[in-house]
Amino acid sequence: MSAASVARGEAHGRRAFLAALAGALAPLAAGAQPGARVPRVGYLAGGSSPSAPLRPGEMMRQGLRELGWVEGRSIAIEARFAEGQFDRLPGLAADLVRLNVDLIAAVGAAAARAASSATQTIPIVMISVGDPVGLGLVANLARPGGNVTGLAFSVGPDTYGKGLELLKEAVPGARRVAVLSNPANPAQPLAIRNVSAVARSLSVQLQLLAVRDPNEFDGAFAAMDRERAGALLVMTDPMFTRNRARLADLGIKYRLPSMHGVRESAQAGALMSYGPNFDVISRRAAIYVDKILKGTKPGSLPVEQPTTFELVVNLKTAKTLGLTIPRSLLQRADQLIDP
Repeated sequence: MSAASVARGEAHGRRAFLAALAGALAPLAAGAQPGARVPRVGYLAGGSSPSAPLRPGEMMRQGLRELGWVEGRSIAIEARFAEGQFDRLPGLAADLVRLNVDLIAAVGAAAARAASSATQTIPIVMISVGDPVGLGLVANLARPGGNVTGLAFSVGPDTYGKGLELLKEAVPGARRVAVLSNPANPAQPLAIRNVSAVARSLSVQLQLLAVRDPNEFDGAFAAMDRERAGALLVMTDPMFTRNRARLADLGIKYRLPSMHGVRESAQAGALMSYGPNFDVISRRAAIYVDKILKGTKPGSLPVEQPTTFELVVNLKTAKTLGLTIPRSLLQRADQLIDP
C-alpha cells in the first residue's frame, strides 16, 4: 500500500473517531450543558421571609417550576426581604444590582420604586403595584417602555373604594369610618384619594390614621374610639398583613367592624376582606420572568391588572360584634368563615 493510501486511511479514521465523539457529546450539550451560565433572578420584597402569609416568593417559584425552570440547575434566585422596614429597600436593591442579576422581581410599590431607582438597565418585574403609571414606573400600561413591567394592583373603585362600599353595606349605620394606612408605603396616598371620593358619594366621613410601626396600633385604635368611628378600613401593607391577628383582636376589643385587602386577615379574625388573589398574581409573575429571560424586552410586555376579586366574610366575628350581615352580601361572598 502506498504512503498516500495510508495517510488517507488514517485521516478517514480520525474523522470517524471525531464524528463518533461528537455524537456521544451531543446529548450532554443539549441537556445539562456543564459550564453554561445559569440566569440569576433577584427577588425584592418589603415584607418578611417566605413564611409570610401571602407567600409571593413561593408562588412565583411554583409558576417558574410549571414553566420548566429548575431552581439550582437552570435558574438561581437571590432573595432580599426588608421585614417591613421600607427604608432598607434601596440598599437591598443596590445589593442585587451589584450581584449583576439578570432580572429583579419586586413585590409592592416600595420595592418596585427602589429597584427602579437602582437600575435603568436590569429588567424589573413588579408584582402587585398600585398605579405604576402614577408612580412613574411605566409610561403606560399597554406599552410600558423602559425596563419595568409586570402586574399591577388596581387602587380604583374595584378595590379600596369597593371595599368601603361593602363595609358600609355590612354596617349601614356607620357614618364615620377610620382608615388605617402606612405613610411609608408610596402607593397609599393615591389609594386614600380614591377612597375619599367614594366616601363622599356614600356620605361617609373618614378618619385618616397613619402608623409606621406596630407600637402605634394601640394609640390609633384609642383615637378611633375617641372619635366614635363606626367601622375600619385597613390599607393593604406588609406591616398590617404581618400583624393581621393583632389588628383583628383590636378591632374586636373596640367593637370596630373592619375591612382588609387580603383574605388572610379575615381568616385571622377581621370581619371582612376584599381584594385580588395574591397567590394568582404572584404565580403569573413567573410568566413575565420566563419571557424576559428568553429574550423579550420588558418594555414591550403590557402591564397586567387583576380581573377577579375575592370577598371573604367572617361570620364568627360578625356574631361576636353583634352584627347581622345582609343576605345580599353573604350571597356575593367567595368564602364564609362560620362560627
